[in-house]
Formats: sequence, structure tokens, C-alpha cells
Amino acid sequence: MGHGGDVIAELTTDHQEVEELFGRIEALPSGDEQRKKYADQAVIELVRHSVAEEMYLYPAVRELLPDGDGIADEEIEDHAGAERTMKELEAVDAGDPGFDRLIGGLMKEIRSHIREEEDDLFPRLRSAASGDQLMKLGDKVRQAKKTAPTRPHPSAPDTPPANRLLAPGAGMVDRVRDALTGRGKD
Repeated sequence: MGHGGDVIAELTTDHQEVEELFGRIEALPSGDEQRKKYADQAVIELVRHSVAEEMYLYPAVRELLPDGDGIADEEIEDHAGAERTMKELEAVDAGDPGFDRLIGGLMKEIRSHIREEEDDLFPRLRSAASGDQLMKLGDKVRQAKKTAPTRPHPSAPDTPPANRLLAPGAGMVDRVRDALTGRGKD
């Protein structure tokens, strides 16, 4: 979290980190408890990443791209689906029969979302925005990830201004819960 650079570099690095966690999950046998630990770490990173995108990236997409409203709406809908899957995943252990189905579905959803962003959205955004705009967005995204929730909240607002008001409070509660339970720690 917090890699530096413009918004595209920041988010692409997040994508790589999540993919690394997915690879660790896939390398372990079904039922291995480490799979749950890696899944928890992936969920933490995905939620922070999604909240930051919804707070700053997608409003910029709406403003800078001619079809930005449609793109942002589709991306937010992708997030909502992944968040529902993450919420279900939160309730199962690695040995639960539903774990493999849920983590497999989440990995498929996220990998598709990443491909869309990296192959289409990011190049279009890089063409439409100035380097300064992209750097400022990167700073805002990094700042948002510091206070963002670490657990899925499917019923929380996903567009400004409500998400900008509520995310830091939910993030604080999530971090306290994580500290008490040890969730997300190696």
C-alpha cells in the first residue's frame, strides 16, 4: 500500500500485489489454512484499492473520458459483485466446501476487472489526463487507502460524496477489529 507515482502506477502495483497473493493461494492444496490467511490479505488490499478507486479514480474517469459515466458505472458494478463475494468469503474457513468456490470466483472476477482496467481504462486515462493530474490522483488514492476500510461493506455507498464521508469511519472500525483478531498479519 502506498507505492508512489501517478495513479496508474499506484493501481497497477496494487494489481500485481493481489495477483501475487492469488498465486500463493493457488499454490497451496485445498483446505490448507494458509489459503485463508492469504485470502484475508487479498481482501484487505482489494477493499482499500476499490474504495480509493471509487473515491477518486472513477470521478476523474467521469470527468475526463467522453463515455466516462458508463465506464465508471460498469467498474463500480464490478466492485459491488466482488464485494459481495468477499463478504461471503469472510464467513468461511479454508476447509469449508464453499471456500474453493468463493475464492475461485473472486480470483476470476478480479482478474477480469484488472485486465479491463490495464488494457482499456488506464491507457485511455493516460491519454486524456495530464501528467500533473495523474500524479495528484495518485496522491489522493494513496491517502484514501490509508484510511479506507479493510473489510467488505456491500451496503456502503460507493460514490462521492457519501463514500468519502463514511469510508474513514468504517476503516477505523475495521482496523481495530483486525488488530484484535490478528487478521491480515503474517
